[in-house]
Amino acid sequence: MRDLSLHLLDLAQNSITAGAKLVTIRIRLEDGGMLTMELEDDGKGMSPELLERVTSPFATTRTTRKVGLGIPMMKENAEKAGGSFRLESEEGRGTRLTASMDTRNIDCLPLGDLQGTLLSLMLTNPLHPDFLFEGRTPKGACSFDTREVRKALGSDIPFNEPAVAEWLREALEEEMNPIFGGVLL
Repeated sequence: MRDLSLHLLDLAQNSITAGAKLVTIRIRLEDGGMLTMELEDDGKGMSPELLERVTSPFATTRTTRKVGLGIPMMKENAEKAGGSFRLESEEGRGTRLTASMDTRNIDCLPLGDLQGTLLSLMLTNPLHPDFLFEGRTPKGACSFDTREVRKALGSDIPFNEPAVAEWLREALEEEMNPIFGGVLL
């Protein structure tokens, strides 16, 4: 993966595949440069046996290929960048992945196009699930909740309708640019 936003895209897709109704993404950048990324879902969760081996690239539930690289690569990238990795899951309740990294570390990947990643998730999943994004940097905090958007639009209007897609792009930009704009990771 070239950047952290692509990791988030891949991991969020795992949540969607696991039947999540809500995928929550939290990103926090501290004054000292520590970046914490958290992805939480209410999907089917993992058995204790799968949870124990899922950080291995040879552990996957997919039938289309024999390896799963998203979680192992995120763990490796977090640890290489002077951070940590934690994965919690319970069958029938969901999964929470937390990765932190030191953005001052030469091995820390750039954040990438976070707005584009969130928009891609919404447009490629136009009716469900819902997404909640919460971000915090030394510049402030932001939040974007698709449940609020669906409440205003109506639950049957898909996010990939052209006018809705453009509004989502503009709303994400307006919400996130003051907080993440110009943050070089």
